[in-house]
Amino acid sequence: MSSLQEQLLKAGLTTKQKARQANTDKRRKQKQKKSGAKVEASLQEQVQQDLAKAQAEKQAKDTALNAEKKAALAEKEQHQRILQILQHHQIVVENGELAYNYDFAGKVKKIFLDDQTQQALVNGRLALCGLDDVTYIVTSETAAKLAELAPEVVLVKHEKQAQQEAVEEDDPYADYQIPDDLMW
Repeated sequence: MSSLQEQLLKAGLTTKQKARQANTDKRRKQKQKKSGAKVEASLQEQVQQDLAKAQAEKQAKDTALNAEKKAALAEKEQHQRILQILQHHQIVVENGELAYNYDFAGKVKKIFLDDQTQQALVNGRLALCGLDDVTYIVTSETAAKLAELAPEVVLVKHEKQAQQEAVEEDDPYADYQIPDDLMW
């Protein structure tokens, strides 16, 4: 008994090349069936590994995003705390006649003070602090506390000075005192 393939060849309905191709396809399918379990298992392992990798990447991304949000929130809280301290401890000067120049964010600004406030600022009892383009006059203790939180907030803070510094005996210019608030 001859196979169907041989009968088709004799009848001229197919060619030898098509018959060989059919046999090759048949062998491949049988081979895949035998090793199909192994291929399927390795495919499942690969899918699980890809899934675990994707979950790990998502977890890392979420962790980084949470850390960024926490940092932004902490920065905002710090800003609000500094603003609250400045507003609560500020000293308001009205009718200032003397101009006092200071540096604020790279620009020279001018504030008008009365004589007593200017002397306190020059002697180090008061300080100038700035936040959000607003200048605040505060005590030197408040400025020291703010310098611990954010040093860039303190604009002008002179060291406390004694009322009269000792004059050297050999100083030839002892008779010519230079005022601290000398304006050019």
